[in-house]
Amino acid sequence: MTALTAKVAEPAPPPPPDARAPKGRGVELTLLAGAVVICVLGHLYVGLATTGHIPPTATRYAGGLAAAALLAHLAVRLRAPYADPLVLPIAVLLNGLGLVLIQRLDLTTPGHPTAGEQLLWSALGLALFVLVVTLLGDHRVLQRYAYLSVAAALALMLVPVFFPAVNGAHIWIRFAGLSFQPGEFAKILLAVFFASYLAANRTALALGGRRLLWKLKLLPGRVLGPILAIWLLSVGVLVLERDLGTSLLFFGLFVVMLFTATGRIGWIAIGLLLAALGAYAVATFEPHVNSRVDDWLNPFASIERGEGPGQLAQSLFAFGAGGLLGAGLGHGQSFLIGFAAKSDFILATAGEELGLVGLTAILLLYGLLVARGFRAGLALRDSFGRLLATGLASIIALQVFVIAGGVTGLIPLTGMAMPFLAQGGSSVVTNWIIVALLVRLSDSARRPRPHCPDRPDRPVEEEAGVAA
Repeated sequence: MTALTAKVAEPAPPPPPDARAPKGRGVELTLLAGAVVICVLGHLYVGLATTGHIPPTATRYAGGLAAAALLAHLAVRLRAPYADPLVLPIAVLLNGLGLVLIQRLDLTTPGHPTAGEQLLWSALGLALFVLVVTLLGDHRVLQRYAYLSVAAALALMLVPVFFPAVNGAHIWIRFAGLSFQPGEFAKILLAVFFASYLAANRTALALGGRRLLWKLKLLPGRVLGPILAIWLLSVGVLVLERDLGTSLLFFGLFVVMLFTATGRIGWIAIGLLLAALGAYAVATFEPHVNSRVDDWLNPFASIERGEGPGQLAQSLFAFGAGGLLGAGLGHGQSFLIGFAAKSDFILATAGEELGLVGLTAILLLYGLLVARGFRAGLALRDSFGRLLATGLASIIALQVFVIAGGVTGLIPLTGMAMPFLAQGGSSVVTNWIIVALLVRLSDSARRPRPHCPDRPDRPVEEEAGVAA
């Protein structure tokens, strides 16, 4: 009896810390190699289809892309060994495909080459990716700089108002032949602020407030007031800049993160209603936005007037010409769209030359990247990290929806850049920073947690009182 009691009282041995958490770095390296091969083959095929010979830059392109991907992989392997193995290869593949499509359009618009400039911006984005992954050891450090982040975001959005409009919008700063869009970086800073503020006031947001209708509650003003004021100020600045697309992006980010923090589905309904009312008001009183709404309602009006097809009509023709399998890289006519073919309408080139199959594959890559960001958010144990991962993934999801919806005629055009795919230095750099933060967040989410010596069945965070 005594021996049996002693045997029962013995504590269970703790589980091995690394047996349940594979790092996945070998999988990541294999996927990176596949992404580089696909992009290099696309580069070669474009050259053969348009000029009849292999591009003279093929060796430099292949070597540079492989070296950049390997450097990024080494940074993840050394500094974030438990990061999601799919995030980096997806970003490399999308960025590489974007360079291929821009190079293909350069060959048919020789007066406006942009592939070289986009390559430099991509290299800068990868360098910042390595820097963020290397220097940011813990994502929770960002929570300390919430108010500094929102101040910097508002300053970045306000500066372009004092510069001349470009294509009808005050969102660019041009200096020494270079163009820069500060609002691209502001969205990351606002995501950090929203995540920090909502995490700090999560209990009051979820449980407080007066009931208005059924399950809809009016949140307390002392809690909701500051974040609502920041959001209204940011949207007001964007209205001054006449940039409806970024305004909708920030509004969607605000609503998604507020819903994530409170769990109240009513915020989604309120957000959709306010977005529709705001878009209607801006489209009514702003000529630049009103013209885009008119083009959306009747994209073939310019053809009926004998003026030829506009950009949206050319985009729809390109998608229709692509069919199921596409015309093949280098064999499409989407360059007829004009200057926006490399930026706003880059997806039309993909749809025409890669077909519905290729376009679906690209959209699935975006969907998988967003899903991995949400997965990291669900696995994180701290509220700030959970909200930040959700916000960063939502930025990519909202951008893809707004842009893809615009060029296919689902919603009015907004003039935003497709993440990684389209020409735009500020955009590609910002998206690489987002990917770096998602890598850091997924590393924290997948990293095995140490167990308490006296309670081997519970992680240290639970013993310390951190919410699971």
